[in-house]
Amino acid sequence: MSALLKQLVGPLFNSVASSYRGTVGLKLAKYGLRFDDLHDPLKDEDVAEALRRLPPDVVVARNCRLRRALDLSSKHEGLPKDLLAKQTPELSYLTEALEEVRAERRERAQLGTPAPYTRIYH
Repeated sequence: MSALLKQLVGPLFNSVASSYRGTVGLKLAKYGLRFDDLHDPLKDEDVAEALRRLPPDVVVARNCRLRRALDLSSKHEGLPKDLLAKQTPELSYLTEALEEVRAERRERAQLGTPAPYTRIYH
């Protein structure tokens, strides 16, 4: 039954997901953001560790995009049309490092050792 359901619903789900991703991509491009900019390092330790492993110029570019988006949003504006055409919200810079960090965390969990970058709250 599950395979039949996947065959029937799969194409519809993929079409809706693609449409939604395109809509979100347009909204992100309006402010000059990328999908990976939406990851919050304060909420996810793995994201914080993945950002720490990235080259400094990539992190600086991310911070600049976030500041620009905050500024544009507070002014209720979007990017000018010439800059809007150059935006690439689908371009990923964090995914590979994040997958690596999560794989390390799974491996450490299997071995029973804590991650060295785990936050401890007192």
